Amino acid sequence: MAENENIINEAMPAEETVVETPVEQAPVAKAPKAPKQKPVPAEDFDWTSSHKKFDNYSADERAKLEDKYVATMNQVADHEVIEGTVVAKTDREVVVNIGFKSDGVIPIAEFRTNPNLAVGDKVEVYVESQEGSNGQLVLSHKKARILKSWDRVNAAYESGEVVNGYVKSRTKGGLIVDVFGIDSFLPGSQIDVKPIRDYDVFVDSVMEFKVVKINQEYKNVVVSHKALIEDELEAQKAEIISKLEKGQVLEGVVKNITSYGVFIDLGGVDGLIHITDLSWGRINHPEEIVKLDEKIKVVILDFDDNKKRIALGLKQLTPHPWDALDPNLKVGDIVKGKVVVIADYGAFIEIAPGVEGLIHVSEMSWSQHLRTAHDFLKVGDEVEAKVLTLDRE
Repeated sequence: MAENENIINEAMPAEETVVETPVEQAPVAKAPKAPKQKPVPAEDFDWTSSHKKFDNYSADERAKLEDKYVATMNQVADHEVIEGTVVAKTDREVVVNIGFKSDGVIPIAEFRTNPNLAVGDKVEVYVESQEGSNGQLVLSHKKARILKSWDRVNAAYESGEVVNGYVKSRTKGGLIVDVFGIDSFLPGSQIDVKPIRDYDVFVDSVMEFKVVKINQEYKNVVVSHKALIEDELEAQKAEIISKLEKGQVLEGVVKNITSYGVFIDLGGVDGLIHITDLSWGRINHPEEIVKLDEKIKVVILDFDDNKKRIALGLKQLTPHPWDALDPNLKVGDIVKGKVVVIADYGAFIEIAPGVEGLIHVSEMSWSQHLRTAHDFLKVGDEVEAKVLTLDRE
């Protein structure tokens, strides 16, 4: 059996062993690095040829388009005054378009003389720079006003134009007003038709004025707000005066108080209440009866032919004190009163408002020989007296 196995093994071919030999791959060739190119300076860059493949316009067509674009923009030069349009407004800034490649932004404080400024309004601006540090157009409304201010003030004076002004501060005798960028003087007497006691209430406000005086040599300007009010009141005044009649009762406002009387504003026309026509009783000063700015009713007592001097009365609107005197008062009655006036010959005693009686010096004492009433009584004393005579008529 062993021999048979050997014979079989020899007869069968031997099993082949396959060994794979690794194939060497050729190395991949790397592309050579392109040399670094230096950047082309902006001034040497060919901007025209860089976009030729996208530009299908001919040279003539391109030139025409450029001309149309340039025509849409104003030719702006630095340091000139031109007109612009307000395109936007915020609490802090105003944006103005002057037809340039960019708009200008101006602080709203420069428009304080025009509180009603709105989008779409035309305004004058001064071109400080076509391109500021941030690349934006730099404009100023204040400088534009200053440059043209003197010409505008003179024109307003000649034509009587009503101008707006900003009240900057108070000064001695009046106020300082900014008119077209010029500090003008508003006298206290020209603020209103009635006396003004507190000038500070007008500071930091915008008002209308008329230019009433210009000093060309010293560049001084005087303005008036009162002139505008007087123009408005002139028509009212003429109408009131034409209707005045004696005995007519009108309502007025206490305009001024003096030691001798009170001036009443009747709506553009002034009348005077003399101190003796304020009260049936005796008073030392009109302030005892009325106060400033008080509304009162008065009666017209008299006026001159031109109706420029009007006499008014206040006490005439109340019953005469003798009409209200106790009808039962008779001779022999004891009355109480206050000494209101003393003369050498006697003292006047007020026993009721507007009703006075005289105590003659000879009736002051039985025992003393008095040469003058001043030796016995003084103003303000409360006394009792007996009625010796009484004549109601």
